Amino acid sequence: MSTHSSPTAHSTSRTSPGAVLRAAWESGPVVLPGVFSPLVAKLAERIGFRAVYLSGGALSAGNGVPDIGLLTLTEFATAAQLTAQATSLPLLCDADTGFGESLNVERTVAMFEAAGAAGIHLEDQEMPKRCGHLSGKSLVAPEEMAAKIRAAVAARRDPNFVIVARTDARGVTSFDDAVTRAKLYLDAGADAMFPEAMQSADEFARFAKLVPCPLLANMTEFGKGPLIDVKTLGEMGYRMVLFPLTAFRVAMRAAVDTLTELFRTGTQATSVPKMMTRAELYDALGYTSYEQRDRAYFGENRQ
Repeated sequence: MSTHSSPTAHSTSRTSPGAVLRAAWESGPVVLPGVFSPLVAKLAERIGFRAVYLSGGALSAGNGVPDIGLLTLTEFATAAQLTAQATSLPLLCDADTGFGESLNVERTVAMFEAAGAAGIHLEDQEMPKRCGHLSGKSLVAPEEMAAKIRAAVAARRDPNFVIVARTDARGVTSFDDAVTRAKLYLDAGADAMFPEAMQSADEFARFAKLVPCPLLANMTEFGKGPLIDVKTLGEMGYRMVLFPLTAFRVAMRAAVDTLTELFRTGTQATSVPKMMTRAELYDALGYTSYEQRDRAYFGENRQ
């Protein structure tokens, strides 16, 4: 099994996004909120989070389609680039099944790395893929997934670019198969493991004991497993904790409620107290800084 060496063992600068993410999980469990727009990534950084996450489920839903592999690599990479440019935080990205076979995975890694992401996770589902907490999933052979992991590792230019292997085996075959697959994917070179759809706190704890490596836990709402707090997961051994659609779901509920009220009454007056003000929005965007730089470039002649 691979040794999952510290980023200090790599020659690449620790300032690379992947190195920053690795350093973050070494100092304690990292909370990864799903950010469904670049502005939300800015807000997460301002609040104090140490890393952010681009969810394929949120990206798909935000584009009006279900999370069944309909969006392309180009759409994912574009979203990753815009998000990474908006924040100095390391960005972990959902890369679905890698958008094809092993050779496709090479291009997937190249595009996410060029976009400025800190890393990606790849899952062992067959296409058409499904949300990890829904039924109807099917898995590729473990050897096929291992080949994708080897391709991902070979394709990255920065050895600190993080390759997370996700196994959906718990919801398709068994907990034991998830453990077996995880060990195979780690042997293939994965930096961390993402056991999807564990169904109890005991399963999360047992998986951590059986697969000692950097682990990622998914705390998505309305799923098959319990919502466990970050402190408890950290004590189990998990180094990253995803909240992939938490802010998105709250925002969509707010949108429905606001639009319904507007449709019903013909005015947004009752919604105004719930809004981010114009001043707050401009502050989040750094609007004043843009104006100041624009004046500086034009000198005294700029009105």
